Amino acid sequence: MTYDFSDCLLLNTVMAARAMTRRYDAQLQRFGVSVVQFSVLMVLRQGRDEPVSRMAERIAMDRTTLIRNLELLTRKGLVSAAPASKGNGRQFTLTPEGKSLAEELVPHWQAAQAEVRGLLEEPELQHLLPALRALTAG
Repeated sequence: MTYDFSDCLLLNTVMAARAMTRRYDAQLQRFGVSVVQFSVLMVLRQGRDEPVSRMAERIAMDRTTLIRNLELLTRKGLVSAAPASKGNGRQFTLTPEGKSLAEELVPHWQAAQAEVRGLLEEPELQHLLPALRALTAG
């Protein structure tokens, strides 16, 4: 039996994610930051005092992946780690260099956003984010 996978939701989502990642990486790579590290910097930029597990949950990232990236950003001098106020975890915050880089990255992220949005028609854009959020929440 032959299957047509061209309308497979998983395959098309993975392909779209890779294409978007390439576009965003093209904007961010000159700063030595991956899209994953960018998302971590942006979460820290919000200044919420939250445990790593909550941060990981909020950006739908595996906790160990988040910790690995936080430690990498710490080694780069962009993030600092301190003992958490409660429990035995760690609290991560942006260093002054991390804050500066996060601010510098925003216009490049905006350029990638505009590029991707330019590939879609308005009716598609109106439905895309709600559909993505529904899939993430489900």
